[in-house]
Amino acid sequence: MLKLLFITNNPQIAAVAEKAGVNRIWIDLETLGKAQRQKNMNTVLSRHSISDIERISPLLSQADMLVRINPWNSRSKQEIDQVIESGADIIMLPYWKTPEEVESFISYVHNRCKTLLLLETRKGVECLHEVLEIPFIDEFHIGLNDLSISYGYHDMFEPFVNGLLDEISSLINKVNIPFGIGGIGQFGLGLSPSPEELIAEHYRLGSTAVILSRTFCNVEKLRDMQIIEETLNRNIAKLRETEKWALSLNQQEMKANHERVINAFSR
Repeated sequence: MLKLLFITNNPQIAAVAEKAGVNRIWIDLETLGKAQRQKNMNTVLSRHSISDIERISPLLSQADMLVRINPWNSRSKQEIDQVIESGADIIMLPYWKTPEEVESFISYVHNRCKTLLLLETRKGVECLHEVLEIPFIDEFHIGLNDLSISYGYHDMFEPFVNGLLDEISSLINKVNIPFGIGGIGQFGLGLSPSPEELIAEHYRLGSTAVILSRTFCNVEKLRDMQIIEETLNRNIAKLRETEKWALSLNQQEMKANHERVINAFSR
């Protein structure tokens, strides 16, 4: 089943999410350049801190503490030391563009925790074959927002339909490194492509993880902890049910679902 990633720095919400079946609680420290890159997109910029790791990590008994640091820079080594000391289980490196940045990151972490590379730049895709030769990379995640910006796409779902995700997933699958793709929204909202169609695409491509997006459980709008818990439980149960359906699809049915995604994009 897909590993579920959920961004929050609220200890109560983190505990509720873990109980509901979230596999990774995500503290987001990335700030460098992000606001400028995504200024015309409907995205949320997190205001998380090192202290959030220290508060939430001891509360987790099953979920991993995932921390996204800033893109590689002159202070990266200090930041890595801080997040590891504070309780990170997995460190995510965003917006890398060269094998040298990746090698510096992997080398400095030095097996002190797991490493996750967020693939979200055209330059990153272009040098992916070189990056895949670097040892001790634990996972990848393909970030659709920045990746689409980097390529000049008008829609973040375009990589599903133009062959880019097929190309990337094929390369990563050849070296047997787990990878996830983008995020998933709430079921039943009439989204196009639908969450059901996208879950099937994850299984077609070999993805192993997905982010629970803002619409999956909008904690800012819901606020009440009981409603948040009920929403997460209901939507995660629906997601797991959808996965069982996706796993039952044969090759022809998977292809038909992919065609529906293409048609949804072209409308």
